[in-house]
Amino acid sequence: QVQVVESGGGWVQTGGSLRLSCVVSGLTFGSGTMGWFRQAPGKEREPVAGIRWRDGMSYYANSAKGRFTISKDNAKNTVHLQMTSLRPEDTAVYFCNADGRLSSWPFNYYAGDYWGQGTQVTVSS
Repeated sequence: QVQVVESGGGWVQTGGSLRLSCVVSGLTFGSGTMGWFRQAPGKEREPVAGIRWRDGMSYYANSAKGRFTISKDNAKNTVHLQMTSLRPEDTAVYFCNADGRLSSWPFNYYAGDYWGQGTQVTVSS
């Protein structure tokens, strides 16, 4: 049974930083991609950042580039998302996803079947 467990998140003021972590168990990673999606109230879920397990190739949404950094720890089956310079528009529920994929052209990140429960990130102005 695959389990996706997130930690981190919370409340921060504009310009602040937060770190999200996600541990996955019960899954053979192979060439899959792990990462984060987010969903704000009234909006669709969107990809934020993903990292391919076998080679570390990373994807960032335009809104995340230059501010967020995704990293992985192969030994611990863990992915981290370091978020800096946070803005009120980053407020959303952030979901960890496992076994997704990166497409070559256009370069994009597609979710896999396994989701965490979500963690709230709130950025106040």
